[in-house]
Amino acid sequence: MLKSEPEQTVAFAALRAAAQSNARVVGFTHRHYKYPARFSPTFVSAAIEQFSRPGDLLLDPYMGGGTSVVEALAKGRHVVGCDINSLACFVTAAKVQELTRRETRALNQWATEVVPQISFRDKAVELIDVICEKRTKNLHLPHARTIKKFIGLALVSLRDLPTAKSKRLARCALLNVAQQALNGRKNLMTLSYFRARLTNTLLDMLEGNAELAAARNANEVPTDSTLIQDSSERLLEHEPFRSGKRVDLVVTSPPYPGVHVLYHRWQVDGRKETPAPYWIANCLDGEGSAYYNFGGRFQRDHDNYFAASLRTLHAIHSVMRKGATIIQMIAFSDPKTHLPRYLKNMEEAGFAELGPDDGKTKSVISRSVPWRSWHASIKGNTASSREVVLVHKAT
Repeated sequence: MLKSEPEQTVAFAALRAAAQSNARVVGFTHRHYKYPARFSPTFVSAAIEQFSRPGDLLLDPYMGGGTSVVEALAKGRHVVGCDINSLACFVTAAKVQELTRRETRALNQWATEVVPQISFRDKAVELIDVICEKRTKNLHLPHARTIKKFIGLALVSLRDLPTAKSKRLARCALLNVAQQALNGRKNLMTLSYFRARLTNTLLDMLEGNAELAAARNANEVPTDSTLIQDSSERLLEHEPFRSGKRVDLVVTSPPYPGVHVLYHRWQVDGRKETPAPYWIANCLDGEGSAYYNFGGRFQRDHDNYFAASLRTLHAIHSVMRKGATIIQMIAFSDPKTHLPRYLKNMEEAGFAELGPDDGKTKSVISRSVPWRSWHASIKGNTASSREVVLVHKAT
């Protein structure tokens, strides 16, 4: 908690600079997978440094690809990440796991010796158990057919890896490269390139996990992470909140009203959707896009979105200590209508808006959205191409 107005002024200036930075996503394990609408590590890092202290407990109730979780651990904070999407939990777990020497050696061997030998001509009896037609929908199309079989053969080869953690990281590498090969691509990625890319990607991932482990070990305070796959409406039902722990800082990016994001599908061959990410990650996916976006993209009033948002904000408030800060990055397809409604939700949930000098003057922090793959429900150059940063405290 900041103690003086000068401190708050400095903190908001740092937050504004970080929010408006166009730096690419780099460092630690942030490049393990390009999760839709992912956070900027630069922004998250600034928020953590300016609004919390080492040893504090941080929460991201819509953690997505786990950027907040990774940055919190690297900076000596305890952290809880929550997401309703099993794919988000898989990716984040792969990012934050620490590997033993045995696991690292096995993954190095798999990347450099096994992957280069996988051939489309290979036959494996286990393929019939690995390739599920429902979970690989639309991968029978010409653009994806060869990649599908190669992934299946690679998944079969994971049986030789020694632990669940090593298999998780190998799956994450497959997820990364398959996304590059299939999602929204017009040109086919050759198998030889896919194979080489998979080897290099996994080796890079091993370096990233080692870098994060070194950063955590360098902290004065040992830190831990808890990942929850559930709606943030039910935070109190999970540890550590069930035992009475309370959050010092929330850094998050909730779903955007009126902005449609494909959190659960890739698009192949003319934008045909496939649930292949869940096949590769071995996660369950049984919901449509409205489930992950707080409502359907074609709703006009977005009442479902704001009702769901209010429920989750109440739950978030219930696990925060009094005076704790919540920092959100969000965009609106209709800011004039949606922003006041969202701010009203914040007030009803028990939050007071903060500005550079503790609310006496408000200064909007906004930025253009770089390198993001989402589609507004209103086509064209929409207002939702700008994100705003909202800073509140729990009252």
